[in-house]
Amino acid sequence: MNIGDVAERSGLPAKTIRYYESIGLIKPRRGENGYRHFDENDLHKLAFIGRARSLGFTIEDCRTLLALYQDKHRASADVKRIANQNLKEIDAKIADLKAMRATLSHLVAECAGDDRPDCPILNDLGRV
Repeated sequence: MNIGDVAERSGLPAKTIRYYESIGLIKPRRGENGYRHFDENDLHKLAFIGRARSLGFTIEDCRTLLALYQDKHRASADVKRIANQNLKEIDAKIADLKAMRATLSHLVAECAGDDRPDCPILNDLGRV
């Protein structure tokens, strides 16, 4: 498969696939003409990485998870440890977003939104 084919089948943009190759996550063969040639194993790895990234795993997590996936003697505890860490990071992001929302909601409620120049939103943004 060429990069267009594997991009379509994996759901990843060609630019992302080239990036994953540049950082060593995948290593497609090269033809004599220099074009990449992807096989089913490459496609599977790309789909795996794409799914892991969609769940918020970092590139390094993906590298580790891919290695664990390929290791038939892996301990599931290693996988669970990585997933639990990711879950904690997602929970922290959710808490941050909720705090941001509460602050912004309060500021919007405090702003009269009329022709006067006084604006609690701008006042808050300009705080030192």
